[in-house]
Amino acid sequence: MIPRDLARRIDRFSRRAHRFHRYAHHPLCAAYRGEVVAMGRIRICKGCLLAATGGLAGAGAGLAAPPGLSWALLAVWAAGLAVLTRWRPGKGLSRFLPAALGTFLVTQGLRSGPAGWAVALLATGALGAFWMHYRHRGPNRQACLACPEAAGPAVCSGFRPMVRREKAFRRVTGGWLR
Repeated sequence: MIPRDLARRIDRFSRRAHRFHRYAHHPLCAAYRGEVVAMGRIRICKGCLLAATGGLAGAGAGLAAPPGLSWALLAVWAAGLAVLTRWRPGKGLSRFLPAALGTFLVTQGLRSGPAGWAVALLATGALGAFWMHYRHRGPNRQACLACPEAAGPAVCSGFRPMVRREKAFRRVTGGWLR
């Protein structure tokens, strides 16, 4: 059994060691350069960043707008989601817009009394369902199929920084566990 203080030390070290790519969800190679946003030393998935930004924008707009707009926007959101399921738009529309409208509906619903609470609950459920669908589908690795490094004996250049970090992490923590 690992002592509790050592386990905490390893957990803290793990968070620091993997921080730069924890939210990337994609290889860090040139083929995926457009899918990952570098923020200092941290890499973040463009889709997740757009969804988080949309969520913040929607919550802010929901707080700024007068209560009562949620029913009209619920219809717009439902129509938008119906369109998005038939047509594959870019990440700006498919991540930012549903998150913004969904959090707007949640914020407005929470401010509008019992009927609004039902709207907020439905919007929260829909956002959760879309999140689960996205997590189940997983990241798109189509660029990896055409990559000349895919069949090579060495690790792909997109995963090389992650593998290097993982080896260093194992080397350090292995020393702590001896």
